[in-house]
Amino acid sequence: MTQEKIDPRVLRTRKSIMDAFIELSTKKEFKDITVKDITTEAMVNRATFYAHFEDIYDLLEKVLSEVFLINLDHRILAENTFNEETVVSIFTAITNFQRSLSSRCHRGYEDTIARIIRDQLDVIFNKLLAAKHAEKDDDIVKRTTTMLSWGIYGASVEWRKNSMHLSPEVFIKKAIPFIFTGVELSYVGGDGDV
Repeated sequence: MTQEKIDPRVLRTRKSIMDAFIELSTKKEFKDITVKDITTEAMVNRATFYAHFEDIYDLLEKVLSEVFLINLDHRILAENTFNEETVVSIFTAITNFQRSLSSRCHRGYEDTIARIIRDQLDVIFNKLLAAKHAEKDDDIVKRTTTMLSWGIYGASVEWRKNSMHLSPEVFIKKAIPFIFTGVELSYVGGDGDV
């Protein structure tokens, strides 16, 4: 089965709409941006906007997802290896993404941003863990994926709120022993005492 080739004009139009939205979001709060503002900025008509996006919320979600994916180091993810370098890269991408949004996304949209990040992390961690633990039950991989996704996202929120004086790499590297060996094993001292 061959894939249909997407017309480059369609891709350019979609990108133009997304770029217009990003540009407007640097000047206005999301709640104040209208479809008319976007179509005027992108120099397209309303019908063209709705041919690409269901509504402004669909556009917001697609823009945020794309910006997040751009921040990821695809070379590391392509290696399909779940290791320290991968976790640091993913965490750094999340924090860079959150920093880039600070001037663009305003209060009231944190839930949307959180959901997008966690959904993307679910896909990434599921792929990495399924490759590493092909023999494991799918339910176990899914539960572990969920715990990692929410945990890494939660760590990024903690970093943003209380630890921005540390680089994202330093912040997450302190947690990596817990991620890879478990909480109990990380507390065991040289003499075996917990």
